[in-house]
Amino acid sequence: MKIKKTYSYALLSALYLTLISALIVIISYFIFFKSLGPAAIIFFIIILFLASFFIIQYRTEHFIYRRMKNIYDEISFLEADEISKVSVTTDIETLSKSVQDFVEGKRLEIKDLTERDSFRRDFLGNVAHELKTPLFTVQGYILTLIEGAAEDKEIRTKYLNRANNGVERLNAIIKDLDMISKLETNGVKVNKEVFNILELIQNVMDLFEMKAKKRNITIQFDKLYEFPVFVKGDVEKIEQVLINLIVNSIKYGKPNGTTVIGVEDYSEGKFIIKISDNGEGIKKEHLSRLFERFYRVDQSRSREQGGSGLGLSIVKHIVEAHNETILLKSIYGEGSEFSFTLEKAK
Repeated sequence: MKIKKTYSYALLSALYLTLISALIVIISYFIFFKSLGPAAIIFFIIILFLASFFIIQYRTEHFIYRRMKNIYDEISFLEADEISKVSVTTDIETLSKSVQDFVEGKRLEIKDLTERDSFRRDFLGNVAHELKTPLFTVQGYILTLIEGAAEDKEIRTKYLNRANNGVERLNAIIKDLDMISKLETNGVKVNKEVFNILELIQNVMDLFEMKAKKRNITIQFDKLYEFPVFVKGDVEKIEQVLINLIVNSIKYGKPNGTTVIGVEDYSEGKFIIKISDNGEGIKKEHLSRLFERFYRVDQSRSREQGGSGLGLSIVKHIVEAHNETILLKSIYGEGSEFSFTLEKAK
C-alpha cells in the first residue's frame, strides 16, 4: 500500500528527531550529567529544543520545495528553476499568496500573448488588404496598356497617371508601416529643442495649400498671433504630427469647408495645439478606436481618399513619446477637433 507523502514526511522527521535525541542523551549522560548533575538536564532540554527546531524547519522547507518543484515540472511552459529554496517558506499564508501572485503573473502573460497573437493576425490581414487594393489597381492598368491600350496616347497618359497614383499609395503605406514598426520596436527617440510652433504650423499649412484648394478647403489660424510661441519638443516628429492631422482634416472635411489651427494655454507649463474642421464629424461608437492601426470609420470612403490607415496611430505614438496628451472631440455632422499638448519653453 502506497504511503501518503505527509506520512512519509512525518515518519522521516520523527526518525531524525529520535536519532538526534538519542545521540544528545548519550553525550549528555557520559560527558555532562555526571559532572554537572541537574544542570545537565536543563542543558539537554535546550540542545534538544534547538536540534528539533532546525530539523523540523529544514525538513518542512525541503518537503514544500520538492512538492512545489513537482507542480512546476508538471506545467510544461514553466521552468522549474523559477522556484528556489531561498524563497520557500513554512508560512502557508505567505506561500499561498506567493503562488497566487505567480499564477496571476502567468495569467497576465498568457493574456498578453493571446492579444498579441490576435493583433498579429489582424495586422497581417489588414496589411495584405491595404497593399492588395493599389497593387491590383496598378496591375490592371498596366495589363490594359500591354493588351493594346498603349497605342492610344490619351488612354496611355490617363492609365499611366492612375498607375502612378497607385504606386504612390503603395509607397505611402510602406513608409508608414516602416515608421510604425520602428516606433513600436525601438520606441520613439525624442530629441527635444526649443522652436516656434507657429512657424512650424505655417510651414505645414503652406505645404498642403494646393491639396486643400483642390477640395476648396481653407486652412487658417484661429486668430492673428503677434508674437512667436515657443515650445519644447522634437521638431521633425511634431511636424509629422501636424502633417497627419492637417491632411486628415483636408481628406475628411467638407468641400468649401475650413480647417482652423490654434495654440492656447493648457496649464502652467503646457500649450495645447488644436486642429479643427467643420467636416462630417465622427460617430461616438468610433471615437475610442480611432487611434488603432488600420481602423477606419468608413471603409469604402477612406480607401477612396487613400492613405495607409496608420496616420493617427503614428500621431499617438509620437505625442505619447513626448509624455504629452492627444485629445479628440467630435460631433457627427458638425466636425472634429484633434488637439495635443506640448511643453512650454522656459
